[in-house]
Amino acid sequence: MRAPRRRLLQALPVLAAGLGLRAPAPAAEGRTWRVAPGESLAAALRQAADGDTVELLGGVHRAQAGVVEQARLLIRGRDGAVLQAEGAHAEGKALLVLRGGELRIEGLTFRGARVPDGNGAGIRFERGRLVLRDCGFFDNQMGLLSGNDGRAELDIEGCRFGDAPVVPPGAGLTHLLYVGRIARLRVARCRFAGGRHGHLLKSRAAVNDVLANRLGDGAAGGGAASYELEFPNGGRAVVMGNLIVQGPASPNRTLLAYGAEGEGGAPRSHRLQVLGNSFVNLGGAAGTAVRVQGERLASAVMIEARDNLYLGALRVAAPFDDEASGNLAAPLAAADIERGRFTLRGRPAPPGAQPD
Repeated sequence: MRAPRRRLLQALPVLAAGLGLRAPAPAAEGRTWRVAPGESLAAALRQAADGDTVELLGGVHRAQAGVVEQARLLIRGRDGAVLQAEGAHAEGKALLVLRGGELRIEGLTFRGARVPDGNGAGIRFERGRLVLRDCGFFDNQMGLLSGNDGRAELDIEGCRFGDAPVVPPGAGLTHLLYVGRIARLRVARCRFAGGRHGHLLKSRAAVNDVLANRLGDGAAGGGAASYELEFPNGGRAVVMGNLIVQGPASPNRTLLAYGAEGEGGAPRSHRLQVLGNSFVNLGGAAGTAVRVQGERLASAVMIEARDNLYLGALRVAAPFDDEASGNLAAPLAAADIERGRFTLRGRPAPPGAQPD
């Protein structure tokens, strides 16, 4: 590994914090509302005041959903607490609908969200600022789905997204994380796997920091995601220190897509930085690690790609100079893909060499 790439990866923990959203203001200590399995989450959310905590005790909370409108609220899962939909939803949208102020959710798993329009989410985030820590989203029509409030901010760290459900043809796409035209998104140290035809992470946010995540399915993972990572309306995006893996069952041979749908709203500035990532193509057909469609955007895209590793049959469809930027390509080696370890065989070649 070249020295610049080592230095970049060593700096990730500091950079991840530095590029993130501002820390939430400390809330005044309030009351804690504890909800045991079988008790009403909706009632606790209605009773909680600004600055309170709603704590879900360990176990499976079946057929529970609710709406959060407080200016400040902490929702905490204890001892592996799970919200299992079993047909329940709030407002025909999600297990939790959030349109408050400063909100934080930690240690809670969301499973099985279904609604008639096909967009049933573990969380529907409509406005405010949401911090998520150590949560899980599995078997939902949409893992987390946000609205388009241009002031909203979303900060996700240490979470897991997976197991998109199988849907009938023509019934829409199931994205694990789908972010609308909000102000800012930060995703750090998360795991995305088990997509099916939708994308693992799709963001229309104006500013995006995607840092030190694993996005993708291994050869035996059974996932069939489309793009692993997409910014359809461009914007400012830092993609750094991620492992991005496309499995052989993917219907789309692009791993990271940028600008495919044009502006999609008011014009914005566009900058894409792809730094110190590993892109892996496990399929037999050639794929595209990074595809930038800047011609669909209203203003020029500033692009920087440095110290990335391309494994497998991958090319880059973006106007940057790989050889001058420390990017390397190599064939797939006999490596333990599922544990993220790669043994490179032979001497790495320039990305244009199309290894297999």
